[in-house]
Amino acid sequence: MSRLQFLPDPFPKPVPIQLYLKRDDELHPLVSGNKWRKLKYNLAEARRLGCHTLLTYGGAFSNHIYAVAAAGRACGFATIGLIRGEDHRERDTPTLAFARNQGMQLHFLTRLQFRNLTDPVLQRDLRQRFGSYYELPEGGTNELAVRGTAELMPEILRQSDQLPDYVCCPVGTGGTLAGLEKTAPAGVKVLGFAALKGFVADSHTTAQVQTGYHFGGYAKTAPELIDFIRIVERKTGVQLEQVYTGKMLYGIYDLAQKSYFLPDSRVVAIHTGGLQGRSKNLDV
Repeated sequence: MSRLQFLPDPFPKPVPIQLYLKRDDELHPLVSGNKWRKLKYNLAEARRLGCHTLLTYGGAFSNHIYAVAAAGRACGFATIGLIRGEDHRERDTPTLAFARNQGMQLHFLTRLQFRNLTDPVLQRDLRQRFGSYYELPEGGTNELAVRGTAELMPEILRQSDQLPDYVCCPVGTGGTLAGLEKTAPAGVKVLGFAALKGFVADSHTTAQVQTGYHFGGYAKTAPELIDFIRIVERKTGVQLEQVYTGKMLYGIYDLAQKSYFLPDSRVVAIHTGGLQGRSKNLDV
């Protein structure tokens, strides 16, 4: 269980909310945040099925690729990563270099192939090429992943002396949001912050998703976001990244300034890890 940390004055200017940070970034030194929770039951299922190899998909800077490579090595699985685009075939990104160092086999797909991962011909070719494996989707979200992220809310409730008004999380594939919504009691609002442009919420969700804080798209950033993160890190001592958690906290701050939250609302934000993708600009 990760700790729940009260942040008394985290933002550039005071806002009238009580902010708590669920420190899932501390769950594991390499497999941190929601990636740890998404993989937990998937790895157990792979072992139950007798699979010795994990195969998954992602981009050249993917937190998911990084986490699967580390988790596979730690738990005794061989790992295969199918990487979107051929731009990095000759020269690894730091993420891909780490994955190789953990023993992951990397294979590159064209962007067209990557857009058609469910194509029966491609899937048949993968089975013929790699044999038996346990498949994890891009980003890691599936039913077992949601089972893992659903454990967040009960932990938060056990750690709180009263119900939070809001529980917030960054949103990529939506797995963490789905888990929180699944176990949220009446009176607790689940609020997501889309990290990518063009996010469309599931029609069955009752959670609210803010789509105005992606800063141009997935992994895009802006000087104002970098400056904001630097201030929050200096005031709290919590290290952040600019892809997911930094954007969520910026959104919470902006909404609080606009009186979106009632005064003195208890707001819990999930730190989803991913610090391997932290921009070097934050250290300048």
